[in-house]
Amino acid sequence: MGTTEDKSIFSSYVKKDGLFDEVFDKNGDVKSVYQKLLDLYGSRTIDDYVNLNNKAKSSFFNQGITFQVYGDKQSQEKIFPFDLFPRIISTDEWEIIEQGAIQRNIALNHFLWDVYHDKKIVKDKVVPIELLSSSPNYLHQMMGIDPPNKIYNHISGTDIIKHSDGNYYVLEDNIRCPSGVSYVICNRTALKRALFGVFNHYKTHSVTNYAENLLHLLETAKPPGVDMPVTVVITPGMFNSAYYEHSYLAKAMGVELVEGRDLFVENDFVYMKTTQGPVRVDVVYRRIDDLFLDPMEFSPDSALGVPGIFAAYRKGNVTLANAPGTGVADDKAIYTYMPEIIKYYLDEEPILKNVHTYHCSRPKELQYVLDNIKDLVIKPVDEAGGYGISIGNRLTKEEIERVKSEVKANPRKYVAQPIMSLSVHPTYIDQKESFEQRHVDLRTFTVLGKDEQFVLKGGLTRVALKEGNLIVNSSQGGGSKDTWVLKQ
Repeated sequence: MGTTEDKSIFSSYVKKDGLFDEVFDKNGDVKSVYQKLLDLYGSRTIDDYVNLNNKAKSSFFNQGITFQVYGDKQSQEKIFPFDLFPRIISTDEWEIIEQGAIQRNIALNHFLWDVYHDKKIVKDKVVPIELLSSSPNYLHQMMGIDPPNKIYNHISGTDIIKHSDGNYYVLEDNIRCPSGVSYVICNRTALKRALFGVFNHYKTHSVTNYAENLLHLLETAKPPGVDMPVTVVITPGMFNSAYYEHSYLAKAMGVELVEGRDLFVENDFVYMKTTQGPVRVDVVYRRIDDLFLDPMEFSPDSALGVPGIFAAYRKGNVTLANAPGTGVADDKAIYTYMPEIIKYYLDEEPILKNVHTYHCSRPKELQYVLDNIKDLVIKPVDEAGGYGISIGNRLTKEEIERVKSEVKANPRKYVAQPIMSLSVHPTYIDQKESFEQRHVDLRTFTVLGKDEQFVLKGGLTRVALKEGNLIVNSSQGGGSKDTWVLKQ
Protein backbone atom coordinates (compact mmCIF):
# COMPACT_ATOMS: atom_id res chain seq x y z
CA MET A 1 0.00 0.00 0.00
CA GLY A 2 1.58 3.37 -1.04
CA THR A 3 2.17 6.26 1.32
CA THR A 4 -0.12 9.27 1.24
CA GLU A 5 1.53 12.44 -0.01
CA ASP A 6 1.80 15.13 2.67
CA LYS A 7 -0.08 18.14 1.31
CA SER A 8 -0.11 20.28 4.47
CA ILE A 9 0.85 23.87 3.76
CA PHE A 10 4.29 23.71 5.42
CA SER A 11 5.23 20.22 4.25
CA SER A 12 7.82 21.53 1.77
CA TYR A 13 9.04 24.51 3.83
CA VAL A 14 12.85 24.60 3.99
CA LYS A 15 14.62 26.44 6.83
CA LYS A 16 18.01 27.67 5.64
CA ASP A 17 20.95 28.06 8.01
CA GLY A 18 22.17 31.57 8.78
CA LEU A 19 18.79 33.25 8.34
CA PHE A 20 16.69 34.61 11.22
CA ASP A 21 13.31 32.93 10.74
CA GLU A 22 10.57 34.78 12.64
CA VAL A 23 8.33 31.69 12.92
CA PHE A 24 10.78 28.83 13.56
CA ASP A 25 13.74 28.79 15.98
CA LYS A 26 17.23 27.46 15.25
CA ASN A 27 16.14 23.93 16.10
CA GLY A 28 13.23 24.10 13.67
CA ASP A 29 10.62 24.32 16.43
CA VAL A 30 7.71 26.74 16.16
CA LYS A 31 8.13 29.86 18.29
CA SER A 32 5.49 30.07 21.01
CA VAL A 33 3.81 33.22 19.66
CA TYR A 34 3.10 31.41 16.36
CA GLN A 35 2.06 28.02 17.73
CA LYS A 36 -1.71 28.60 17.64
CA LEU A 37 -1.45 30.06 14.16
CA LEU A 38 0.54 27.10 12.86
CA ASP A 39 -2.01 24.70 14.36
CA LEU A 40 -4.84 26.57 12.62
CA TYR A 41 -3.10 26.84 9.25
CA GLY A 42 -1.63 23.37 9.51
CA SER A 43 -5.09 21.82 9.41
CA ARG A 44 -5.46 23.03 5.82
CA THR A 45 -3.97 21.57 2.67
CA ILE A 46 -2.03 23.55 0.12
CA ASP A 47 -5.04 23.20 -2.22
CA ASP A 48 -7.22 24.91 0.40
CA TYR A 49 -4.70 27.70 0.63
CA VAL A 50 -4.53 28.15 -3.15
CA ASN A 51 -8.30 28.65 -3.22
CA LEU A 52 -8.21 31.15 -0.35
CA ASN A 53 -5.32 33.00 -1.97
CA ASN A 54 -7.22 33.31 -5.25
CA LYS A 55 -10.24 34.70 -3.39
CA ALA A 56 -8.02 37.31 -1.69
CA LYS A 57 -6.57 38.36 -5.07
CA SER A 58 -10.06 38.69 -6.49
CA SER A 59 -11.04 40.83 -3.51
CA PHE A 60 -8.08 43.15 -4.11
CA PHE A 61 -8.86 43.36 -7.82
CA ASN A 62 -12.54 44.14 -7.24
CA GLN A 63 -11.66 46.89 -4.76
CA GLY A 64 -9.13 48.40 -7.15
CA ILE A 65 -6.26 47.88 -4.71
CA THR A 66 -3.42 48.45 -7.13
CA PHE A 67 -0.11 50.23 -7.51
CA GLN A 68 1.85 51.52 -10.46
CA VAL A 69 5.22 50.12 -11.51
CA TYR A 70 7.29 52.46 -13.63
CA GLY A 71 9.55 50.61 -16.05
CA ASP A 72 12.09 51.85 -18.54
CA LYS A 73 9.58 51.89 -21.42
CA GLN A 74 6.13 51.91 -19.88
CA SER A 75 4.25 51.83 -16.59
CA GLN A 76 2.04 49.00 -15.44
CA GLU A 77 -0.80 48.89 -12.95
CA LYS A 78 -0.72 45.76 -10.80
CA ILE A 79 -2.70 44.18 -7.99
CA PHE A 80 -0.77 44.60 -4.75
CA PRO A 81 0.62 41.12 -3.90
CA PHE A 82 -0.67 39.95 -0.52
CA ASP A 83 0.23 36.86 1.54
CA LEU A 84 -2.45 35.41 3.81
CA PHE A 85 0.03 34.13 6.42
CA PRO A 86 0.41 37.07 8.88
CA ARG A 87 3.39 38.38 10.77
CA ILE A 88 3.04 38.59 14.56
CA ILE A 89 4.81 41.14 16.79
CA SER A 90 4.68 40.65 20.54
CA THR A 91 3.58 43.40 22.94
CA ASP A 92 7.11 43.87 24.32
CA GLU A 93 8.73 44.11 20.89
CA TRP A 94 6.09 46.55 19.68
CA GLU A 95 6.70 48.82 22.67
CA ILE A 96 10.32 49.21 21.53
CA ILE A 97 9.29 49.85 17.92
CA GLU A 98 6.60 52.40 18.82
CA GLN A 99 8.68 54.37 21.30
CA GLY A 100 11.63 54.32 18.90
CA ALA A 101 9.50 55.63 16.02
CA ILE A 102 8.03 58.43 18.16
CA GLN A 103 11.46 59.44 19.46
CA ARG A 104 12.94 59.49 15.99
CA ASN A 105 10.18 61.53 14.38
CA ILE A 106 10.01 64.09 17.19
CA ALA A 107 13.79 64.55 16.80
CA LEU A 108 13.37 64.96 13.02
CA ASN A 109 10.70 67.59 13.59
CA HIS A 110 13.06 69.52 15.91
CA PHE A 111 15.79 69.20 13.28
CA LEU A 112 13.54 70.64 10.56
CA TRP A 113 12.52 73.60 12.71
CA ASP A 114 16.16 74.30 13.50
CA VAL A 115 17.57 74.06 9.97
CA TYR A 116 14.91 76.46 8.68
CA HIS A 117 15.48 78.90 11.55
CA ASP A 118 18.60 79.32 13.75
CA LYS A 119 20.65 76.34 12.47
CA LYS A 120 22.03 75.71 15.95
CA ILE A 121 22.92 72.13 15.04
CA VAL A 122 25.15 73.51 12.27
CA LYS A 123 26.69 76.20 14.47
CA ASP A 124 27.50 73.54 17.07
CA LYS A 125 29.22 71.50 14.35
CA VAL A 126 26.99 68.44 14.74
CA VAL A 127 25.73 68.43 11.14
CA PRO A 128 27.82 70.10 8.40
CA ILE A 129 26.21 72.96 6.48
CA GLU A 130 27.38 71.34 3.23
CA LEU A 131 24.89 68.51 3.68
CA LEU A 132 22.04 70.99 3.83
CA SER A 133 23.15 73.36 1.11
CA SER A 134 23.81 70.49 -1.31
CA SER A 135 20.42 68.86 -0.76
CA PRO A 136 17.86 69.57 -3.50
CA ASN A 137 15.15 69.15 -0.86
CA TYR A 138 16.44 72.01 1.32
CA LEU A 139 14.09 74.80 0.25
CA HIS A 140 15.17 78.41 0.66
CA GLN A 141 11.47 79.35 0.43
CA MET A 142 10.92 77.69 3.85
CA MET A 143 13.48 79.83 5.69
CA GLY A 144 11.93 81.50 8.72
CA ILE A 145 8.42 80.15 8.10
CA ASP A 146 6.61 79.00 11.25
CA PRO A 147 4.30 76.08 10.41
CA PRO A 148 1.15 75.90 12.57
CA ASN A 149 2.12 74.37 15.93
CA LYS A 150 5.70 74.00 14.65
CA ILE A 151 4.93 70.67 12.97
CA TYR A 152 6.72 69.74 9.76
CA ASN A 153 6.53 65.94 9.48
CA HIS A 154 2.90 65.30 10.39
CA ILE A 155 3.00 61.83 8.79
CA SER A 156 6.16 59.73 8.80
CA GLY A 157 7.01 56.27 7.54
CA THR A 158 9.92 54.59 9.32
CA ASP A 159 11.38 51.52 7.62
CA ILE A 160 12.59 48.98 10.17
CA ILE A 161 14.31 45.62 9.77
CA LYS A 162 14.94 42.75 12.15
CA HIS A 163 18.52 41.61 11.70
CA SER A 164 19.93 38.12 12.13
CA ASP A 165 21.02 39.19 15.64
CA GLY A 166 17.32 39.48 16.59
CA ASN A 167 17.45 43.28 17.05
CA TYR A 168 15.46 45.95 15.19
CA TYR A 169 17.26 48.61 13.13
CA VAL A 170 15.98 51.61 11.19
CA LEU A 171 16.82 51.30 7.52
CA GLU A 172 15.53 54.71 6.43
CA ASP A 173 13.10 57.54 7.17
CA ASN A 174 10.29 58.66 4.85
CA ILE A 175 8.81 62.05 5.73
CA ARG A 176 7.89 63.61 2.40
CA CYS A 177 4.85 61.62 1.21
CA PRO A 178 5.15 58.19 2.86
CA SER A 179 2.76 55.70 1.28
CA GLY A 180 1.46 52.23 2.05
CA VAL A 181 -0.88 52.71 5.00
CA SER A 182 -4.01 51.93 2.97
CA TYR A 183 -2.55 48.50 2.18
CA VAL A 184 -2.16 47.85 5.93
CA ILE A 185 -5.89 48.29 6.40
CA CYS A 186 -6.85 46.40 3.24
CA ASN A 187 -4.58 43.49 4.19
CA ARG A 188 -6.43 43.15 7.48
CA THR A 189 -9.82 43.29 5.75
CA ALA A 190 -8.79 40.66 3.18
CA LEU A 191 -7.45 38.30 5.86
CA LYS A 192 -10.61 38.62 7.94
CA ARG A 193 -12.74 37.80 4.92
CA ALA A 194 -10.65 34.76 4.00
CA LEU A 195 -9.84 33.36 7.45
CA PHE A 196 -12.01 35.13 10.01
CA GLY A 197 -11.74 32.29 12.52
CA VAL A 198 -8.04 32.84 13.19
CA PHE A 199 -8.77 36.17 14.90
CA ASN A 200 -10.74 34.37 17.59
CA HIS A 201 -7.49 32.88 18.88
CA TYR A 202 -5.41 36.07 19.13
CA LYS A 203 -6.01 39.46 20.73
CA THR A 204 -4.67 41.86 18.11
CA HIS A 205 -4.76 45.63 17.92
CA SER A 206 -7.05 47.11 15.29
CA VAL A 207 -5.60 48.98 12.31
CA THR A 208 -8.89 50.46 11.13
CA ASN A 209 -8.55 53.42 13.53
CA TYR A 210 -5.81 55.05 11.45
CA ALA A 211 -8.02 57.43 9.45
CA GLU A 212 -9.82 58.85 12.51
CA ASN A 213 -6.51 59.40 14.32
CA LEU A 214 -4.95 60.94 11.22
CA LEU A 215 -7.84 63.37 10.79
CA HIS A 216 -7.86 64.27 14.49
CA LEU A 217 -4.13 64.99 14.60
CA LEU A 218 -4.20 66.91 11.31
CA GLU A 219 -6.97 69.07 12.75
CA THR A 220 -4.89 69.79 15.88
CA ALA A 221 -2.38 71.42 13.50
CA LYS A 222 -5.02 73.78 12.07
CA PRO A 223 -4.19 77.47 11.51
CA PRO A 224 -4.75 79.88 14.43
CA GLY A 225 -8.30 81.15 14.91
CA VAL A 226 -9.98 78.23 13.13
CA ASP A 227 -12.57 76.35 15.20
CA MET A 228 -13.96 73.79 12.74
CA PRO A 229 -11.21 73.11 10.18
CA VAL A 230 -11.99 71.91 6.66
CA THR A 231 -9.49 69.27 5.57
CA VAL A 232 -8.83 67.94 2.07
CA VAL A 233 -6.48 65.39 0.49
CA ILE A 234 -4.79 66.71 -2.65
CA THR A 235 -3.65 64.18 -5.25
CA PRO A 236 -1.75 64.51 -8.54
CA GLY A 237 -4.57 62.50 -10.09
CA MET A 238 -5.63 59.02 -11.07
CA PHE A 239 -2.43 58.21 -12.95
CA ASN A 240 -0.28 58.53 -9.84
CA SER A 241 1.15 55.25 -8.51
CA ALA A 242 -0.51 55.73 -5.09
CA TYR A 243 -3.86 57.08 -6.29
CA TYR A 244 -5.75 54.21 -4.69
CA GLU A 245 -4.34 55.23 -1.33
CA HIS A 246 -5.19 58.91 -1.83
CA SER A 247 -8.82 58.08 -2.59
CA TYR A 248 -9.03 55.50 0.20
CA LEU A 249 -7.75 57.88 2.89
CA ALA A 250 -10.01 60.74 1.80
CA LYS A 251 -13.03 58.45 1.92
CA ALA A 252 -12.01 56.93 5.27
CA MET A 253 -11.50 60.37 6.83
CA GLY A 254 -14.74 61.67 5.33
CA VAL A 255 -13.02 64.56 3.54
CA GLU A 256 -12.83 65.67 -0.08
CA LEU A 257 -10.25 64.28 -2.47
CA VAL A 258 -9.16 67.17 -4.69
CA GLU A 259 -6.77 67.94 -7.49
CA GLY A 260 -4.99 71.26 -7.91
CA ARG A 261 -7.65 72.55 -10.29
CA ASP A 262 -10.31 72.11 -7.56
CA LEU A 263 -8.64 74.72 -5.33
CA PHE A 264 -7.86 78.40 -5.72
CA VAL A 265 -6.30 81.13 -3.61
CA GLU A 266 -7.82 84.53 -2.92
CA ASN A 267 -6.39 87.13 -0.52
CA ASP A 268 -3.95 84.50 0.75
CA PHE A 269 -6.67 82.06 1.77
CA VAL A 270 -7.28 78.69 0.09
CA TYR A 271 -10.74 77.81 -1.22
CA MET A 272 -12.32 74.70 -2.69
CA LYS A 273 -14.71 74.96 -5.61
CA THR A 274 -18.05 73.30 -4.85
CA THR A 275 -21.52 73.31 -6.37
CA GLN A 276 -22.61 75.43 -3.40
CA GLY A 277 -19.88 78.02 -3.97
CA PRO A 278 -16.33 78.42 -2.58
CA VAL A 279 -15.49 76.75 0.76
CA ARG A 280 -12.42 77.81 2.72
CA VAL A 281 -9.84 75.04 3.23
CA ASP A 282 -7.74 75.02 6.41
CA VAL A 283 -5.70 71.78 6.26
CA VAL A 284 -4.29 70.20 3.11
CA TYR A 285 -2.94 66.66 3.37
CA ARG A 286 -0.80 66.81 0.28
CA ARG A 287 0.33 63.88 -1.81
CA ILE A 288 2.04 66.17 -4.33
CA ASP A 289 5.81 66.64 -4.32
CA ASP A 290 7.26 70.04 -3.37
CA LEU A 291 8.31 70.80 -6.93
CA PHE A 292 4.73 70.65 -8.24
CA LEU A 293 2.91 72.22 -5.28
CA ASP A 294 2.76 75.84 -6.43
CA PRO A 295 3.85 77.04 -9.89
CA MET A 296 4.32 80.56 -8.50
CA GLU A 297 7.04 79.36 -6.07
CA PHE A 298 8.48 76.13 -7.44
CA SER A 299 8.23 74.57 -10.91
CA PRO A 300 6.46 77.20 -13.06
CA ASP A 301 5.15 74.65 -15.54
CA SER A 302 3.37 72.52 -12.93
CA ALA A 303 -0.27 71.87 -13.73
CA LEU A 304 -0.75 69.73 -10.61
CA GLY A 305 -0.48 72.36 -7.90
CA VAL A 306 -2.35 75.44 -6.73
CA PRO A 307 -1.05 78.90 -7.69
CA GLY A 308 -0.57 80.97 -4.53
CA ILE A 309 -0.98 78.17 -1.99
CA PHE A 310 2.54 78.66 -0.67
CA ALA A 311 1.87 82.36 -0.01
CA ALA A 312 -1.21 81.33 1.99
CA TYR A 313 0.96 78.86 3.91
CA ARG A 314 3.62 81.50 4.55
CA LYS A 315 0.93 83.76 6.04
CA GLY A 316 -0.23 80.94 8.34
CA ASN A 317 -3.65 80.70 6.70
CA VAL A 318 -3.45 77.03 5.72
CA THR A 319 -1.66 73.95 7.06
CA LEU A 320 0.25 71.82 4.57
CA ALA A 321 0.92 68.29 5.73
CA ASN A 322 3.65 67.42 5.34
CA ALA A 323 5.35 70.79 5.25
CA PRO A 324 7.34 71.65 2.12
CA GLY A 325 11.05 71.04 2.56
CA THR A 326 10.79 68.03 4.85
CA GLY A 327 12.74 66.01 2.30
CA VAL A 328 16.01 67.46 3.58
CA ALA A 329 15.56 65.35 6.73
CA ASP A 330 14.91 62.02 5.00
CA ASP A 331 17.95 62.50 2.79
CA LYS A 332 19.97 59.33 3.39
CA ALA A 333 23.03 61.46 4.06
CA ILE A 334 21.22 63.08 7.02
CA TYR A 335 20.25 59.56 8.15
CA THR A 336 23.91 58.95 9.00
CA TYR A 337 23.63 61.69 11.65
CA MET A 338 20.39 60.47 13.28
CA PRO A 339 22.00 59.20 16.52
CA GLU A 340 23.63 62.63 16.97
CA ILE A 341 20.39 64.44 16.02
CA ILE A 342 18.41 62.50 18.65
CA LYS A 343 21.06 63.17 21.29
CA TYR A 344 21.30 66.87 20.36
CA TYR A 345 17.59 67.71 20.52
CA LEU A 346 16.25 65.20 23.03
CA ASP A 347 19.34 64.38 25.11
CA GLU A 348 18.48 60.69 24.73
CA GLU A 349 20.15 57.64 23.26
CA PRO A 350 18.36 56.22 20.20
CA ILE A 351 15.86 53.52 21.09
CA LEU A 352 16.15 52.08 17.58
CA LYS A 353 19.65 51.83 16.14
CA ASN A 354 20.75 52.94 12.69
CA VAL A 355 22.30 50.53 10.24
CA HIS A 356 25.97 51.53 10.02
CA THR A 357 26.21 53.83 7.00
CA TYR A 358 29.11 55.20 4.99
CA HIS A 359 28.59 58.55 3.31
CA CYS A 360 30.63 58.83 0.16
CA SER A 361 31.18 62.60 0.53
CA ARG A 362 33.70 61.78 3.27
CA PRO A 363 37.01 60.88 1.55
CA LYS A 364 37.99 58.00 3.86
CA GLU A 365 34.53 56.48 3.71
CA LEU A 366 34.44 56.90 -0.06
CA GLN A 367 37.68 54.94 -0.37
CA TYR A 368 36.34 52.19 1.88
CA VAL A 369 33.18 51.94 -0.22
CA LEU A 370 35.12 51.77 -3.49
CA ASP A 371 37.38 49.04 -2.06
CA ASN A 372 34.51 46.96 -0.63
CA ILE A 373 31.55 47.41 -2.97
CA LYS A 374 31.03 43.65 -3.24
CA ASP A 375 30.09 43.57 0.48
CA LEU A 376 27.90 46.68 0.53
CA VAL A 377 24.53 48.04 -0.54
CA ILE A 378 24.90 51.32 -2.48
CA LYS A 379 21.95 53.75 -2.29
CA PRO A 380 21.28 57.14 -3.85
CA VAL A 381 20.44 59.59 -1.05
CA ASP A 382 17.37 61.07 -2.71
CA GLU A 383 15.59 58.13 -4.34
CA ALA A 384 12.62 56.19 -2.96
CA GLY A 385 10.75 53.02 -3.86
CA GLY A 386 13.90 50.90 -4.04
CA TYR A 387 15.05 52.62 -7.23
CA GLY A 388 18.78 53.05 -7.89
CA ILE A 389 19.92 50.53 -5.24
CA SER A 390 22.89 48.27 -6.03
CA ILE A 391 23.59 45.18 -3.90
CA GLY A 392 27.28 44.44 -4.19
CA ASN A 393 27.26 40.65 -4.04
CA ARG A 394 24.69 40.54 -6.86
CA LEU A 395 26.75 42.64 -9.29
CA THR A 396 28.95 41.44 -12.13
CA LYS A 397 32.48 42.81 -12.45
CA GLU A 398 31.29 45.17 -15.16
CA GLU A 399 28.40 46.39 -13.00
CA ILE A 400 30.74 46.97 -10.05
CA GLU A 401 32.96 49.17 -12.22
CA ARG A 402 29.93 51.11 -13.46
CA VAL A 403 28.72 51.71 -9.89
CA LYS A 404 32.22 52.84 -8.86
CA SER A 405 32.27 55.35 -11.70
CA GLU A 406 28.85 56.72 -10.74
CA VAL A 407 29.83 57.07 -7.08
CA LYS A 408 33.15 58.77 -7.87
CA ALA A 409 31.42 61.18 -10.25
CA ASN A 410 29.00 62.38 -7.54
CA PRO A 411 29.98 61.16 -4.03
CA ARG A 412 27.39 63.38 -2.29
CA LYS A 413 24.62 61.44 -4.03
CA TYR A 414 25.48 58.03 -2.49
CA VAL A 415 25.63 56.22 0.83
CA ALA A 416 26.60 52.61 1.47
CA GLN A 417 25.56 50.10 4.12
CA PRO A 418 26.64 46.56 4.99
CA ILE A 419 24.45 43.90 3.40
CA MET A 420 22.10 43.32 6.32
CA SER A 421 20.49 39.91 6.72
CA LEU A 422 16.83 40.87 6.99
CA SER A 423 14.71 38.38 8.91
CA VAL A 424 12.69 35.89 6.88
CA HIS A 425 9.07 34.82 7.14
CA PRO A 426 7.14 31.89 5.63
CA THR A 427 5.54 33.27 2.48
CA TYR A 428 3.26 31.66 -0.07
CA ILE A 429 4.83 31.68 -3.54
CA ASP A 430 2.16 31.64 -6.25
CA GLN A 431 4.24 30.12 -9.01
CA LYS A 432 5.35 27.17 -6.85
CA GLU A 433 2.16 26.78 -4.82
CA SER A 434 4.26 26.33 -1.69
CA PHE A 435 5.65 28.25 1.29
CA GLU A 436 9.25 29.45 1.28
CA GLN A 437 11.42 31.78 3.33
CA ARG A 438 11.37 35.37 2.12
CA HIS A 439 13.00 38.51 3.53
CA VAL A 440 10.72 41.08 5.20
CA ASP A 441 10.86 44.57 6.66
CA LEU A 442 8.32 46.78 8.45
CA ARG A 443 7.14 50.29 7.62
CA THR A 444 5.60 51.98 10.66
CA PHE A 445 3.34 55.02 10.35
CA THR A 446 3.65 57.83 12.90
CA VAL A 447 1.40 60.90 13.03
CA LEU A 448 2.43 64.01 14.97
CA GLY A 449 -0.17 66.50 16.19
CA LYS A 450 -0.22 69.33 18.70
CA ASP A 451 1.23 67.70 21.87
CA GLU A 452 0.05 64.29 20.64
CA GLN A 453 1.52 61.38 18.71
CA PHE A 454 -0.02 58.25 17.21
CA VAL A 455 1.68 55.16 15.81
CA LEU A 456 -0.49 52.70 13.92
CA LYS A 457 -0.25 49.41 15.79
CA GLY A 458 0.52 47.19 12.83
CA GLY A 459 2.44 48.82 10.05
CA LEU A 460 3.16 47.41 6.61
CA THR A 461 5.20 44.21 6.51
CA ARG A 462 6.76 44.22 3.05
CA VAL A 463 8.05 41.02 1.48
CA ALA A 464 10.78 40.54 -1.11
CA LEU A 465 9.01 37.91 -3.23
CA LYS A 466 12.03 37.05 -5.36
CA GLU A 467 14.13 34.35 -3.72
CA GLY A 468 17.16 35.79 -1.95
CA ASN A 469 16.20 39.37 -2.81
CA LEU A 470 16.56 42.04 -0.13
CA ILE A 471 14.55 44.80 -1.85
CA VAL A 472 10.99 44.68 -0.54
CA ASN A 473 9.40 47.67 -2.33
CA SER A 474 6.23 46.94 -4.31
CA SER A 475 7.68 48.89 -7.23
CA GLN A 476 10.50 46.33 -7.31
CA GLY A 477 8.24 43.27 -7.25
CA GLY A 478 7.64 43.06 -3.49
CA GLY A 479 4.44 42.09 -1.69
CA SER A 480 3.02 42.44 1.81
CA LYS A 481 1.54 40.67 4.83
CA ASP A 482 -0.95 41.58 7.51
CA THR A 483 0.93 42.57 10.66
CA TRP A 484 -0.54 41.62 14.03
CA VAL A 485 0.53 43.52 17.11
CA LEU A 486 -0.64 41.55 20.13
CA LYS A 487 -2.45 43.06 23.09
CA GLN A 488 -1.31 42.26 26.63
